[in-house]
Amino acid sequence: MDLTLDSIRDIRLYQNKKGYRFSVDALLLYSFVNLQRAKKIADLGAGSGIIGLLLAKKYCDSSVALIELQDSLARLAEKNVKLNSLVDRVRVIGCNIRDIDACSPLTAKSFDLVVSNPPFRRQKTGLISSTDEKAIARHEIKLKLTDLIDASNYLLRSKGRLCIIYHPSRLVELIDTLRKKQIEPKRLRFVHSDIITEAKIVLVEAVRDGRAEMKIEKPLYIYKEDGTYTDEMKALYS
Repeated sequence: MDLTLDSIRDIRLYQNKKGYRFSVDALLLYSFVNLQRAKKIADLGAGSGIIGLLLAKKYCDSSVALIELQDSLARLAEKNVKLNSLVDRVRVIGCNIRDIDACSPLTAKSFDLVVSNPPFRRQKTGLISSTDEKAIARHEIKLKLTDLIDASNYLLRSKGRLCIIYHPSRLVELIDTLRKKQIEPKRLRFVHSDIITEAKIVLVEAVRDGRAEMKIEKPLYIYKEDGTYTDEMKALYS
């Protein structure tokens, strides 16, 4: 595929011109992570690597595993790791998340942080993209929510955190699936297009073996009334 070279915050990124491309969701999830330190980070369904690369820059002493099923995106992520001079700390692992226990060199119960911007549309909902790369990234064709939470449970150490961006219509399902694996939702933030619209996205942080207590943060608004970005959104891009 033809590539574009894009810049976002302090990284540069090659993307497939007609394939799956990152959206504002990646920045929203990156900004939601608020750990003081993180030594081992895993990005499940990493795509071209944007979230994991941003986190590698944020946590300068961390090692990051970018886990991606699609060969085209995994190759692109490897290219982006080299482009951003992070080969010493960031590794791309071509792996089916459903078989996470067989994905060398990932070690069980050893990660401080797992992040994921997973496909959240069921297979028979919405328009299915004619490009497989997009369809797999957006619809539950090869990865279901239960598979994702099982993989997170496998990777996270006790008190390790999972940060995920998901659709509000499936929030109850997400929370229920997390708690069945003793991953307790602890922090939640709704994202709205503007002050008058319903939430379009929800950000959730959960802690493995955490206590039952949740903080609901103030809403995040993407646009002001005049259609320009809010100050918070401008800061995400700067």
